[in-house]
Amino acid sequence: MSIETKTHGHLMASESAEAMDVFCQTATQDVAAADMANARAIYTVARGSSDAAANILSYEFMREMSVPVTSLPPSVFSLGRGVDLNGFGTLVISQSGASDDLVRAARGAGVSGASVVAITNQPDSPVESVSATTVPIGAGPELAVPATKTVIGSVAAGMALLGGIVPDYKSRVAAAVAALSGQTTTHPRAKALQAALLRARNVYVIGRDTGYGAAHEVALKLKECCALHAEAYSSSEVLHGPLQLATNPLMVLILDTGTAPTQDSLNQAEARFKSVGCDVHRIAPEDLEGLAASDLTPAASAAVLLAIMYPVILNTALALGLDPDAPETLSKVTQTT
Repeated sequence: MSIETKTHGHLMASESAEAMDVFCQTATQDVAAADMANARAIYTVARGSSDAAANILSYEFMREMSVPVTSLPPSVFSLGRGVDLNGFGTLVISQSGASDDLVRAARGAGVSGASVVAITNQPDSPVESVSATTVPIGAGPELAVPATKTVIGSVAAGMALLGGIVPDYKSRVAAAVAALSGQTTTHPRAKALQAALLRARNVYVIGRDTGYGAAHEVALKLKECCALHAEAYSSSEVLHGPLQLATNPLMVLILDTGTAPTQDSLNQAEARFKSVGCDVHRIAPEDLEGLAASDLTPAASAAVLLAIMYPVILNTALALGLDPDAPETLSKVTQTT
């Protein structure tokens, strides 16, 4: 059967179905990370879904390495003169490794003294050519415009990198992979989540810690695939000014990684939104049969939440008559400056 005769969404469906296999394979690779291990701080450089993966990884790296990890705009190097990064690490995440601004940023960071590590799915990419070390995602071709398996693979690659720095963390990654091997990620309330998204006109996606990065990715996918207005917030920040939007019809999707330190914040946000009549839905990895938060690292939990939501978003887009494989205004590789 030719691609032209296949149904809408078949690419995203098949690729997102491969995501957890990619995760298990990529997270357990051996990575030599001596240079990054000595970094006084780490800056991530990425855009779009890759930036959401970087957000997830930033919390994991900070927790395990006790050094600051934050995002650096690529434009610091692609449009500006750059900054001094001597003694720092730079983690560049790009599925294609082809965006010119990311290539310039990776090259500029290296020239400015940083230890540059690239996470990319494309072997021999331009980003790889200007980076000191590359951690491959190894997801194989991804043809749908919305990235799925490469996003989850990017999280896994970052976890492998961190495992190369912190030996104890590597053992916990192995335990998480063992728990996820063969695990279904079909949520028991998937149809209810889809029905809620079909009713919604505005969505808040709420998370905390690594769940905050997952919230950014889910909100982005709702925009990309469903043309649905969605915004990501930390459960601590959303109770300030953004709470006022709950006076209008609002769906709230809470992504709960199941980690103990985040529970009070998520519980408070859930209670506040329910008290003003919002349509509130909360999901966690432990909703899946046979899976417990204690089996996973927080970044692995965030990856599972993405794997849960991708098919829900896909089916919502199809129900809206849209083709998530090829959103009207988007392309697979976005060239920015």
